Amino acid sequence: MRGTLFRLNPLNPSNPLKQTARAQAAVRRLPGFMRRWLMLLPMCSCVAACALIHHDSPPAAVIAPDQIRLADDIHLAREGWPSARWWERYRDPQLTALIERALGHAPTLAIAREHVSQARAQVELARAGAGLQLSGIAAADREHVSGHGFLSAYASHDPAIGASGPWYWTGLVGVDAHYDIDVWGKQRDLVRAALGEQNARRADAAQAELEVSTGVAQLYYQVQIVYASLALLQQLRSVDALELDTRTARHERGLEALMQSADARSQLLALDQQIAAAQQQIVQTRETLRALIGAGPDDLPPIAPAALPAPSVGLPSTLSFELLSRRPDLQAMRWLVEASFDRVDAAKAAFYPSFDITAFFGFNALRMRDLFTHSSQQINLIPGLYLPIFDSGRLNGSLHGARTASNTLIEQYNEAVLDAVRDVAQTGSQIDDLDHRVQLQRERIDAIRVTSDSTDARYQRGLADHTAAIRAKAPLIEGQLTLLQLNGDELEAEIVLTRALGGGYRGDDLPSSPPQPARAER
Repeated sequence: MRGTLFRLNPLNPSNPLKQTARAQAAVRRLPGFMRRWLMLLPMCSCVAACALIHHDSPPAAVIAPDQIRLADDIHLAREGWPSARWWERYRDPQLTALIERALGHAPTLAIAREHVSQARAQVELARAGAGLQLSGIAAADREHVSGHGFLSAYASHDPAIGASGPWYWTGLVGVDAHYDIDVWGKQRDLVRAALGEQNARRADAAQAELEVSTGVAQLYYQVQIVYASLALLQQLRSVDALELDTRTARHERGLEALMQSADARSQLLALDQQIAAAQQQIVQTRETLRALIGAGPDDLPPIAPAALPAPSVGLPSTLSFELLSRRPDLQAMRWLVEASFDRVDAAKAAFYPSFDITAFFGFNALRMRDLFTHSSQQINLIPGLYLPIFDSGRLNGSLHGARTASNTLIEQYNEAVLDAVRDVAQTGSQIDDLDHRVQLQRERIDAIRVTSDSTDARYQRGLADHTAAIRAKAPLIEGQLTLLQLNGDELEAEIVLTRALGGGYRGDDLPSSPPQPARAER
C-alpha cells in the first residue's frame, strides 16, 4: 500500500495537479466526522505497521567457551601453531615448488576466487540499492486519443483548443531520480549482510588454499614413501632371489625336496607383485597430484626420491578462541552467522513504514513540435510513504525464515567448532601414539639387527649354513618396511594436524569471543 502527496508516471501526459485538486475537492465534500477519521488514518496505519510482528523465536545459543579446549591428557613433545608457510619447515625444494605452483594454478582455487568475486559483486549491488538512482528518459509515442477518455476533447479537430486529433505524436524527455530514505536501517543491514558473506567467501578461499597445500604435501610424501618402500623391497627381493638360487641348487644336488624351492619361488613372485603394485601406485599418485595442481599431461616436474623429514609439528598448549581465528572454515561460518543476524534485522525493519522520494525534471508535450518549449517543462517532486498494514503473513514468514536460517547457521557453527576440536584432539592423540610405536619399532629393529649380525658372523666362521644367513636378513628389512610405514603415517598425521590447526591462517578480525546472536535483537 503506497501513500503519497501525489504520484505521477512521467510517461502519462495527464496533469497530476488537476488529479490532486479533484481528489482534494472530493475530500472537502465529505461530512466533517469522515474527514477527521481520514486524518487519523495515517497515524493508525503507522501504529498497525509497527505492531505486525506476531512471533519471533529467540536466537540459538552459541557454543560455550569451555568446550573449545583439549582434554588434559593430550600433549605432544613439541608445542606451537603452524606458520603461514608451514611446508617450508620440511626444507624440501621439490615440495615447496609443487605447493607454490598449486597455489597459483589449482582449479579449486580458481573456483574459490570466482566465488569471492561474485560475493563482491553482491556487495556492490546491495550498496547500489541504498544510493540515489538517477536515469535519463526519452520517449516518443504515436497515440490515438479516445473519444471517451480524459482527453476526449482532443479526439476531434477543434482549432479553438488546439485539437487536431485523434492521432498525435507525444514526446517525453527528462531525468528521473529516486532515493529510498533508510530510516530503520534495512538497506544498511542488507549491505552488512552482503559484506559478511563476502568475508565468508574470502575465508572459504583461504580454506581452499589450505586444502590444496596440505593435499599436495600428502600426495608428495606418499610418492616419497613408496620410493623408499621400493628400495627396501628391492633389497628384500635380492635376499629372496638368493635364497631361491640356493634352494634350487640344493634340490638339483638332491639335498632338498622340490617343495622348498617352490616355496622360495612363490615368495619371490609375491614380492614381485608388491613391487609392481608400488610402481603403479606412484603412477596413480602422480596423476592425482597433477590434477590437483592443474598441470598438463606432460607438465608435472619429475619427483626425485628424497629422505623423509624428521617430525616437526607441534600442538598448542591451549586452543580456546584462537582456534576460531586460525581455522578459515570456522571464520567462514562465523561470518555467515554474522550476516544472518543482519538479515534478521533487515526482515524486522520491513515491518516499519518506509519513505522514499521520486523526482522528475524534463519536458512533456502532446505534440512533438511543442516538446522543448518552456510551457512543456515538467517538474515532479514526489515524497512516498509505504505502510505494510495487511500482507497475509508475508513479513512474518520472511522474518521466520530469516530467523530459522540464522539459528541453523548457529547450530552448524557450533557443530563445526566441536568437530574442529575433535580433529585436533584425535590427530594429536594419533601422533602421540605413533611417536611411541615408532620408538618401539626402532628398538625391535635393533634387536633384529643383533640376531642378523650374529647369524652372519656364525656363517663367516662356518658355524651356520648360507641359507640361514640369508634368511636372517629378511626380518631386518621387513622391520625397516614397518618402520617406514609408521614414519609415513606419522608424517601424514602431522599434515592433517597442520590442516586442523588452520595451517598458519589468521583471520583479519580476530574474535575475542564467538558470534553474539544477541546483537540481532532490535
